[in-house]
Amino acid sequence: MIPINPDRYLQPHQARTRPPTTFEDLLGDSLERAFGAGHWELDALLAYLNQAGPLAEGGVAWTAQSFQASLQKLGA
Repeated sequence: MIPINPDRYLQPHQARTRPPTTFEDLLGDSLERAFGAGHWELDALLAYLNQAGPLAEGGVAWTAQSFQASLQKLGA
């Protein structure tokens, strides 16, 4: 049997260069809840985020443009 070192392969955040911010944690948790509730379409997803939080940068409601810009910034 070939020994397997799980620490070598099971690193879900292997590309992460820093810990997530509080905003990133809150947004990720809210997105998971939204998807779990069946909100797959962008309009429904944004409505969920605007109701449940977190709000977009500056404390304003999410729009398609602000959501896309935030995801691009977070993915950079």
